[in-house]
Amino acid sequence: MENPFGKITTYKELAKYFHHNMSLMYGGFGGIGTPPSVIEFILELGIKDLYLIGNDTGFPNIGIGKLISHERAKKITVSHIGSNPIAGKLMNEGKLEIEFSPQGTLVERIRAGGVGLGGIVTDIGIENEQTKQGKQMVTINGKKYLVEQSLTAEVSIVYAKQSDPYGNLTYDKSARNTNPLVAMAGDITIAEVDEIVPLGSIHPEDVITPGVFIDYIVPTQGVNWKWVWQ
Repeated sequence: MENPFGKITTYKELAKYFHHNMSLMYGGFGGIGTPPSVIEFILELGIKDLYLIGNDTGFPNIGIGKLISHERAKKITVSHIGSNPIAGKLMNEGKLEIEFSPQGTLVERIRAGGVGLGGIVTDIGIENEQTKQGKQMVTINGKKYLVEQSLTAEVSIVYAKQSDPYGNLTYDKSARNTNPLVAMAGDITIAEVDEIVPLGSIHPEDVITPGVFIDYIVPTQGVNWKWVWQ
């Protein structure tokens, strides 16, 4: 495959973008749509003290849950952790700081970060003292709202079905989930893809994430694989 835009790369070349104490945003819903090979790569690198941002904590051995299970995260912003009991255990032990954000609010905060907004206003949680704690309130047309800060990350990782060399992405049905928004909100966005197709192969109407948001593309190694540096 030709690489006219310099975006198609190897996992080894991506190592420089991962470091301790970094912020990392990920696509996926319960593990579906989270890039499996990139997660394995981060584990192999030994990166720790991550601040993770995504919909959920996956399962103990699926998706972002692998990083949680290996105690590589120090903080996480999510909508729920119910499918990963290890996340709850670490939270109760004081080993993992968790910021809960209602799912709709969370994705809007990510979208806002992706389009350069400072935050959003919402009335979700305004009657909950714990939810309101430390947040600014504003009044618009006589109605009170909470100000929720937008979310961005040093690196965003997404998982797509197809990419062309420019990074135009299509997704596999529900694996699309939060990936298009996450792709917009990273300073660097890495797309792990099932297939890299020639430029022009993806019909413009089928492009869900435009390549302008994608910095690097790597082919997936699958869910179950033995790591090799390549």
